[in-house]
Amino acid sequence: MPSRLLIFASGICGAAGVGLAALAAHGGSPNISVAATFLLAHAPALLAIGLMGFNAALRWAAAVLFIGVVLFSCDLVVSDLADDRLFPMAAPAGGFMMIVGWLGIAVAAFLPRRLIG
Repeated sequence: MPSRLLIFASGICGAAGVGLAALAAHGGSPNISVAATFLLAHAPALLAIGLMGFNAALRWAAAVLFIGVVLFSCDLVVSDLADDRLFPMAAPAGGFMMIVGWLGIAVAAFLPRRLIG
């Protein structure tokens, strides 16, 4: 069963990534470009997981991945545009969550198709 929330998250990542890529192309800093790249790289993964569902573990891993990419990207953008941080350690926490999300996706491949939900 498709996950509307993950499909929505994919759209948000894609739109934010395109917007930030445009900003980077018109004089934004390397941080803006990195944030755009991460958002655009993760949007298709979230869309694929949202469309196929597979199991609850995969959906939870994708949710962690989404939260991680948002924290990471938002911290880079806030750092650049407001010369501040989202909160202390936001980018490293987001990066860690992305790693955990991708590892969760890998583990979900070996779990039963219908795992709780």
